[in-house]
Amino acid sequence: MSYSLTRFAIYESVRDLMGAKSQGPMPFYQKVLLGAFGGFTGGFIGTPADMVNVRMQNDMKLPLEHRRNYKHALDGLYRVFREEGIRKLFSGASMASSRGAMVTVGQASISLACYDQAKQLVLGTGMMGDNILTHFLSSFIAGGCATFLCQPLDVLKTRLMNSKGEYTGVLHCLKETARLGPLAFYKGLVPAGIRLIPHTVLTFVFLEQLKKYFGILVVS
Repeated sequence: MSYSLTRFAIYESVRDLMGAKSQGPMPFYQKVLLGAFGGFTGGFIGTPADMVNVRMQNDMKLPLEHRRNYKHALDGLYRVFREEGIRKLFSGASMASSRGAMVTVGQASISLACYDQAKQLVLGTGMMGDNILTHFLSSFIAGGCATFLCQPLDVLKTRLMNSKGEYTGVLHCLKETARLGPLAFYKGLVPAGIRLIPHTVLTFVFLEQLKKYFGILVVS
């Protein structure tokens, strides 16, 4: 509701506005830059909810005396604000914003760019129509690219959000993770792909169906 709403709103709105002014689709590089900006902004706005999400998922791994035991997400947000201050709500914000930019570059430029781009090429061949199969293939590719691009940043973000003061900042976390070897940045890649690829496919398949049946106009 915070991260995705922001990034999609920025990307779709500005893309349609620029497309209407130029009377044609945006160039690929503009889609990449716009996707990165939307993702960075959405990543920052979504950081508090993301941090509470990460903490709640990892709480069971902690010893009983160190568990936070948030009742639910809103309770987690309130307790972090009350017990640790507003700055802690944005712990890992730079990493989340960077990850947001990378996710959106993956989904926007490889999907809503490669997605836009691939759709134009596929439809141009006349072999396939503007149907669910075309949407599925484009979004599947976007999900794979987003997973690969984002995993290093996701690892760092999770470490920062779960830290209890062992890292002095992003660079310190980066150095400590790098000492474990290059593969440390891709820890959990397969589970991340299992989560993100279906999410990406469903997101864009539903988006296309909404455009089709509810008359949402887009520049393509």
